[in-house]
Amino acid sequence: MRHGVRVGVDVGTARIGVARSDAHGMLATPVETVNRDSAGVVDIARIRGIVAELEAVEVIVGLPLALSGRTTASTGDAVGFAEALERALPVPVRLVDERLSTVAAQSVLRASGRKAKTHRPVIDQVAATIILQHALDAERASGRPPGTLVDPPREPTADPPERP
Repeated sequence: MRHGVRVGVDVGTARIGVARSDAHGMLATPVETVNRDSAGVVDIARIRGIVAELEAVEVIVGLPLALSGRTTASTGDAVGFAEALERALPVPVRLVDERLSTVAAQSVLRASGRKAKTHRPVIDQVAATIILQHALDAERASGRPPGTLVDPPREPTADPPERP
């Protein structure tokens, strides 16, 4: 198991849940809910701040897929957000399958006795915690980093040919 704090991110249309792991990669815990910024400035800046504060070595972003494994409307949004994080952060960003994380988060909150009205402020944090814990468990079981690495934008290798 690699050493260092990881940050988990659950991307939603209105809010972003953020979680963290301990330095040994054993346990994920909620951090905060960040309001989504349509311009992608304030939310990215806050997550960059959290990564710096925690001296995180990696960010895990949940990849929302349909139960069938196909992409959904939310998939592109999460991938775009992960790519924006990759450009803004000095650490790697990975995408990890998050199927049913929000459902599981709702179930956990219901089981804890929280009323549905009080779920909204923390549901995204709990979902991020579930995503991150799943990634930590997968890495511990396989010995390999979870999910797929978000590739940094590539620079063109050659000038495009000139047109006559």
